[in-house]
This record gives sequence, structure tokens and C-alpha cells, in this order.
Amino acid sequence: MKRQTAIFFYVLSAYVVLQFVWWGFHLIQLSDELAATQDQSQRRALMIVGEGSVFFLILLFGLWKIRKSIQKDIALSKRQNNFLLSVTHELKTPLATNKLYLQTLVKRTDLPESKKQELLTGALSENKRLEGMIENILTATRLDNANIDVHKEHINVSERVQLILDKWSKERLSIASTIESGIEGNIDPSVIEITLLNLLENALKYSIDTPRIEVYLKKSATGFVLGVKDQGVGVPDKYRKSIFEKFVRVGNEETRTQKGSGLGLYIVDQLLKMHNAHIECLPNQPKGTHFKITFSHG
Repeated sequence: MKRQTAIFFYVLSAYVVLQFVWWGFHLIQLSDELAATQDQSQRRALMIVGEGSVFFLILLFGLWKIRKSIQKDIALSKRQNNFLLSVTHELKTPLATNKLYLQTLVKRTDLPESKKQELLTGALSENKRLEGMIENILTATRLDNANIDVHKEHINVSERVQLILDKWSKERLSIASTIESGIEGNIDPSVIEITLLNLLENALKYSIDTPRIEVYLKKSATGFVLGVKDQGVGVPDKYRKSIFEKFVRVGNEETRTQKGSGLGLYIVDQLLKMHNAHIECLPNQPKGTHFKITFSHG
């Protein structure tokens, strides 16, 4: 239970006790005064009914807040369980794969050089994926503990985004882009890279058949806008806001085939907030997802 909810619960409990004591006192007085004037009895009865109504409304509000908090805690617990299932799988897979690669290299000393290089490249790729997941976990922990600093500097955002896209296209997949030149900003360069790479990975991960990804960067009245569009499976309306919360992943962890820990979009959202930027998940046309990031100057 969150601290704010706990304080509200204790205050409400104290109010309940004091209110019942107060009512008991007045009811005793009312009984003694019934023999007095009828007007005084009616006024006292109206006062008790009024205070009782206020108490009842506060009690209902308190119960609603407590119920809402409990629901959030249950949802968080489910997400944490999904996260543990996901991390367990994500840790076992690269470790088992690398073990197989190394065992093959040790046992098959007669392998041709090209095959050895293929196995080593595969091992390095799995190790890189494992490093990325661990780095996400550490970054999320630092964000929760407010133990992360951003180092803003004046950069050419257009050039930085283009460099990231060029490298991505060579290593992973060719993507369409519309990058307006001359856009500059006071931003931590690593945040641009982390944000864009996370969104590109998600676009590729949830695409069907031949992935079609589009990236755009353009000026706006108050700053600039960076966007990533795909034509994948899309995000249901009910998840469009919650996907930026920690551990949230669409679907059931035990049956989901896509890899991930549910931390990427949470990290992106938190880092962008440090840059006075806002990210939103929109539907793409004719299908898929559109992540739109709005940066404001200042």
C-alpha cells in the first residue's frame, strides 16, 4: 500500500473512532433532553443526521480510494510476476545458446574457419542482447531511486537521428525516413539514442511478415517532433497509456512469443520527462502503431 493511501487510511480510521464517540455523547444528551423542548430535540437530531451524512460520504470515498489502491497493487504484482517470468526466460536463452556455441567450438576442432566465425558472431550477438537487458534493469532501478543524471548539451538533432538510422539500416533493417534538417536542441545525446533504438526494436519485434518502419523528424511551433510508425500488430486502445508503466507488456507472459522485459518504454518515458518531452502511443493507418514524441524548447 502506498504511503499516501496508508496516511489516508489511518486518518479515516481515527475520524471513524472520534465520530462514533462524538455521536454517542450527543445521543446520550439527546435522550436526557427529550423531556425538554421539542424544538431543541429536532435541531439536535438534524445535526446528528447532517454529521452522519458527511461521515458516510467520507467513508465511501475512503473505501473507494483503498479499493483503487488494492487494485493497483494487484496489477503491479501481476506485472512483476510477468517480469520475473520474462527475465528468467531472457537470461536462460542467451546463456544456453552461448554454452552450445562454446561446446561446439571445443568439441569440433576440425570446423572450418568460416563456421567458427559464424559461431563466435552468434555468441557475441547473444551476449550483446544479454547486456542490453541487464542495462535496462539497472537503468530502471536508477530511475526509481532518482539516481540517474542527464547531461544535456546543444546538439544537431537532425544529424544525430540520421546517424542512428544509418547504423540501424546497415545492421538490422532498411527503414523509410523523413528527417528535416537543421533541427537543434539542448538534449542528452544518449537519450535520443536510447529512445529511438527502443522504438525501432519494438516496431521490428511486433511487425508481421515484412516489417515496414517509418521515422520522421520535423519542427513544431514549440520545438520539434520525433515519430516512429510501423504496420505491425498495433496496441489495443486500453493499453495505450499503461504501456509506459513499469513491467507492462501486452498479452500473457506464458504464451507471448515476443522477447522483452517490459522496461523499455518505461525507461523512455521517464528519460523524456527529464527533457520536458512527452511521448504518446497512437494508432497508425492503415494498421500498426505510431509513437509520437513532442520536444519543447526550454
